[in-house]
Amino acid sequence: MPTRSARTVWTGGLQDGSGQTELVSSGLGTYEVSFPRRSAEAAEGYTSPEELIAAAHASCYAMALSGGLGRAGATSIGLTVDAAVSLGPDPAGGFRISGVALTVRGRVEGIDEAAFVAAAEAAKAGCPVSKALTGTEITLDAALD
Repeated sequence: MPTRSARTVWTGGLQDGSGQTELVSSGLGTYEVSFPRRSAEAAEGYTSPEELIAAAHASCYAMALSGGLGRAGATSIGLTVDAAVSLGPDPAGGFRISGVALTVRGRVEGIDEAAFVAAAEAAKAGCPVSKALTGTEITLDAALD
């Protein structure tokens, strides 16, 4: 199985510094990161570890659910997956990822709402990114469109 990589080059301190995160494996881009922007409500053109984790989780989950629906004999016409990753204080000090909220809406043939929700729950448990985030509360809101 492949290994994917990214690189961040950081200059300065936590509050006055900034960095650039590069998606090395794909070569798709380099993105600005900053702790003040990470901890603010408005990203203002900067990404964050939480946004990158959200992107990874949304895409991984969509793949896992699509596969599960196929194994259940359903035909996935389209899935829309949103992942919201929250940064919060860690009771032990510093910060932690305090939760992930997944929302999925599906256009699927050959399956009812209850079976879709069951497949969605199974995908949440089986998705490799969900597994990597063990110890973080992951909620799921799943429904057919």
